[in-house]
Amino acid sequence: MSAPRSVLSKIARPYAAALFDLAGEGKVVEAVEKDLDAVAGLIDSSDDFSRFLVSPTITTDVKSAALGAILDKVKPVDLVANTLRLVAKNGRLFALAAIIAEFKALAADARNEVSAEVTSAAPLTKEQEKELAGVLKDKVGKDVSLITRVDESLIGGLVVKVGSQMIDTSLKTKLSAMKIAMKGVS
Repeated sequence: MSAPRSVLSKIARPYAAALFDLAGEGKVVEAVEKDLDAVAGLIDSSDDFSRFLVSPTITTDVKSAALGAILDKVKPVDLVANTLRLVAKNGRLFALAAIIAEFKALAADARNEVSAEVTSAAPLTKEQEKELAGVLKDKVGKDVSLITRVDESLIGGLVVKVGSQMIDTSLKTKLSAMKIAMKGVS
């Protein structure tokens, strides 16, 4: 699994770095990030679209045409539109999610910020998110932006991933650990 990620990172990094540099020069990093979030939302919300992007059987021309139609509706800033057209033209749309992730990491680093993926059994309130971000800021020493997801199978608690560190306080994990411990007791 790490080999495909490594390949995607090698492809994504130059595109993201160039986009970040150009956005910084034009002082539009925030607008670019917002538009990339919208594109990432499309990828995340549609399995068909995400499969379309990575499908090797769909030609670059077809993907470029479809992307053009999407860009006409979404109307991102020119820098984002041009970058996405270049990525499509170069046949690299399969790496689009990785390019967006790399750009977001560069932007977060420039703001002295780190992202934390938080999975909870139920949606967190704004107050809970604020409190969790504060606790994580104290722990990692940087501002923390939360990427929240809901997974009802956790039953309760949280799973928080900051960089390579993971904190799992979910009831599902605790129950699994108890089950394993009880099997060992005879």
